Amino acid sequence: MVDFTLTSLTFVISFLLVLGLVVTIHELGHFLAAKSFGVAIDRFSIGFGKALAVWKDKSGVEWRVGWIPLGGYVRFSGDENAASLPDHESLESLRRDVERREGPGAIHRYFHFKPLWQRAIVVAAGPLANFLLAILLFAGLLMAYGAQVLPAKVASVQPGSPAARAGLLPGDLVVAAAGTRIKTFDQLATIIQVRANVLTPLVVNRGGRELTLNATPEWQIRKDPISGERRVGVLGFAPAQKASDFIRVRYNPVQAVGGGVERTWDTLGTTVYYLGRMVTGQVSADQLSGPLGIARISGKVAQAGAEGASSPGEMLLGSAVNLLQLAAFVSVSIGFMNLLPVPVLDGGHLLFYAYEAVARRPVAANVQAAGYRVGLALLLGLMLFATWNDLQQLRVFKILGGVFS
Repeated sequence: MVDFTLTSLTFVISFLLVLGLVVTIHELGHFLAAKSFGVAIDRFSIGFGKALAVWKDKSGVEWRVGWIPLGGYVRFSGDENAASLPDHESLESLRRDVERREGPGAIHRYFHFKPLWQRAIVVAAGPLANFLLAILLFAGLLMAYGAQVLPAKVASVQPGSPAARAGLLPGDLVVAAAGTRIKTFDQLATIIQVRANVLTPLVVNRGGRELTLNATPEWQIRKDPISGERRVGVLGFAPAQKASDFIRVRYNPVQAVGGGVERTWDTLGTTVYYLGRMVTGQVSADQLSGPLGIARISGKVAQAGAEGASSPGEMLLGSAVNLLQLAAFVSVSIGFMNLLPVPVLDGGHLLFYAYEAVARRPVAANVQAAGYRVGLALLLGLMLFATWNDLQQLRVFKILGGVFS
């Protein structure tokens, strides 16, 4: 019972730390961009529902922490529309009300009366803050710890595997895959995992000369200690992993930032490519994770970081390093998802702003309302589907079946 309680606490605390950091930085992006343009702000909230803590700063902004830690929001003064996009009539009504209450000059403090380009920057600042967070986290870890690099050098090839059919031989060094230069085996594995059944050109260095081979990765079920069972693409070769094959790389601040940008870009590219295959039906969506999946992975990552530590301080440090790396990956995903052109999300706001820039007037109220309802339904449906996947990974239904059988 004690072990179960400690494990549960590890999962919950790790989840709250990872998601709390990512969500807070996202909302701070909106908040700071709005502040820089002099936008009046009523509330900054991390979490939804009843407030666990509330306080006001000197500028009158209410800061709160809600008890449902699945998001956050910044509420601008006068922002009563659920989609944050009032139509022409609502804007005129708001203008008259503000001018009557505060005077004509006060209207320029309200978000909806700011120039279109400023509003677009405020909306885009949230996802951009997520990408910046990922870059800084990756860069900080690279600068502090460097990287243990394993080149994508072939040690052995499984007979009959995609690698064997493509002509890969022991001693080959893979230097490019699908048009991307490869520096490490991890980079190659990340590309191959999402390209099952897709012809993938490989550039290999063999005896000092480069040649191109074409391989088609195959699906394989693999059990990962962190994410559980996963269906991934594989080539079927083992990398050279002797102690002499590993390369220790150190980074100065400039190199670390460059490495952070590269890792963020690679993560974004892999995410976009995999989701594109998912939308077109080329791959199953059973790997999509929701809050429960993030909580499970967060706990596993924290536990993995603490393994082998000789003191509580080392355990905390190892867990913190792993969780920061996970937060970087989650931050990229949340930044990208928020840019999708769905009305509930930041990308939906930017889509409506694009219409406003062309039509010279906001989107009609009925169109906004319909778009908001559809977007909300899509988002809730996606969350339910992801939660179903999480429950399957946690084997909840098998456990319940065993209880009631």
